[in-house]
Amino acid sequence: MRMAGLAAAALLAFVAGPAVGQSPARLPDWSGLWEPEGTDTAISGLSESITEARVEGKTATSGGFNRPLFGFGAPWNEEGKRRQAARQGETANCRALGWGFPMMMNADAPIQFFIARDKVLVVNAYRDVTDVRMAKAHPSEDDLWPTVWGDSIGHWEGDTLVIDTIAVKNPHEYFHGAPPLSEKAHYVQRIRMDKPGHLVDDITIEDPTTLTGPWRNRLSFQPAVGFERMVYDNYDNDRTECGTDTGIAPSKVGQSGE
Repeated sequence: MRMAGLAAAALLAFVAGPAVGQSPARLPDWSGLWEPEGTDTAISGLSESITEARVEGKTATSGGFNRPLFGFGAPWNEEGKRRQAARQGETANCRALGWGFPMMMNADAPIQFFIARDKVLVVNAYRDVTDVRMAKAHPSEDDLWPTVWGDSIGHWEGDTLVIDTIAVKNPHEYFHGAPPLSEKAHYVQRIRMDKPGHLVDDITIEDPTTLTGPWRNRLSFQPAVGFERMVYDNYDNDRTECGTDTGIAPSKVGQSGE
């Protein structure tokens, strides 16, 4: 009877799946390149509609998909509203240094997932990397090093990858389209494949400095079309004067006298 009871318990555990926080028996297959659902991104990293508008001398639009993380619908408090207004005025013509987090999850550039038992890497074509350690806690405050990608830990809840990210440097100082959140912002992502060839990322952001409450967004991804590998192009010949008000040093590469 005891052996039968143990066997039944083992069968129940197998049917129920992995416990919260444990890796699934078989790691999900999210291989290949992914892009935001509905985008018309070209190999340049810009949407085809933006490229065509520029060639024709027309005003470029935001492209063929919605970027909720730009922050226009966020529950900003007064400080957040002030930062958002300043961001739009400061950096309209600046070259981005990359996408950074969280914008790398809502960018024109495709992303790729590398999934292992001890960590998950999320990489995009601009060499932005979210290094997700399968750990229970972030480093202590004394050991925490704020970066434009933050510090990320994760765990699995069944086939859902839960990513907890803190210590992200003010995102809009790295990429001018990013929301002007503070380094106190806390990001929680829940990424899963809800159907074949379709990923969803439910991301909740809390920031006592700039938000009145949780800011929730859902991002969705589809297999990238027209990409068979990551392609990166470093635009060295930047002649803009951005950086004066944002803390971003303008590039001097390619300018006369340098």
